[in-house]
Amino acid sequence: MKAVYHEKEKGMAGVKYGDMEIPEPGPGEVRIRLKSAGLNHRDLMIPNRHQPEDPALVLGSDGAGIVDAIGPDVEHVKSGDAVIVNPALGWNKNSDAPPQGFEIVGLPGHGTFAEYIVLPQENAVPKPEYLDWQEAGVYALSAMTAYRALFTRGAVKAGTRVLIPGGTGGAGIYLIQFAKAAGAIVYVTSRSQEKREKALELGADFAIDSEGDWEDAMDGMKVDVVIESVGASTFNKSLDQLRKGGTIVAFGASTGDTVDFNLRKFFYGQFNFFGSTMASTEELLDMLRFSEKHQIRPLIDQNHLLSDFKVAFNYLESADMMGKIALTIEE
Repeated sequence: MKAVYHEKEKGMAGVKYGDMEIPEPGPGEVRIRLKSAGLNHRDLMIPNRHQPEDPALVLGSDGAGIVDAIGPDVEHVKSGDAVIVNPALGWNKNSDAPPQGFEIVGLPGHGTFAEYIVLPQENAVPKPEYLDWQEAGVYALSAMTAYRALFTRGAVKAGTRVLIPGGTGGAGIYLIQFAKAAGAIVYVTSRSQEKREKALELGADFAIDSEGDWEDAMDGMKVDVVIESVGASTFNKSLDQLRKGGTIVAFGASTGDTVDFNLRKFFYGQFNFFGSTMASTEELLDMLRFSEKHQIRPLIDQNHLLSDFKVAFNYLESADMMGKIALTIEE
């Protein structure tokens, strides 16, 4: 089979397109003939985490396709089913944190940037009919991350004022749409005027220049919840816009992992601070039902053939995208 995989060299120098063996499903496993896949920032990190001396590893965590083979003891999936890859391995029921042994598709096991993938049957979930193959292939990881951050951790509901700094990336497009579908009032920040305008089109109530004065732009309004994924460059500005007793949920740190903030100001403000990452299978299924009810779709910025992976990776690294980057896996 054709695949995009990493081997022998550290970083992107070790990422290649070529042939690998077609995998066979074992007990409780299914094989999916993938039609599409989606890029995430995780895919830029894996080539640095995967060791050059280790066996070749297929990259990718998001994908969708048709089940074409099943192993023994498979009960809930059959050949011919149209499915989305559930990237959460070993986290089936919702819980405060992932269980011991939780992993994500694409490391340490093979990922979705290939013609075929073998997964446990619970990681092949029914594809919503309203999504086309490109949309289905980019959907799960960012959307389930956004869903847990908003609803499980942030307890967002109708009337909640939500601030989403840098809310125009992969997860941001879902955060905006999910929050609006729940009846929240949504504030988004971005450096790009074009992206701010797109955020308003997606349903944001207010779009603010990230480099401007947020206090002035929000006319003194404080929010109930901040969904923070930018990190060092926005954390304190986000905190300044949070009402006393409000909640900040962090699931990313694209501008730096370490943040200095005034602890006394934090505890006098009675703020709540939650971490979040990915989501359980249970939350994924809830998210897909919610998405179908409200007809929420991903915003696909670019689509490339799997063999043109270098163009897709370069665009992802540039951080210019608004939404998701899709890969079409050739027949």
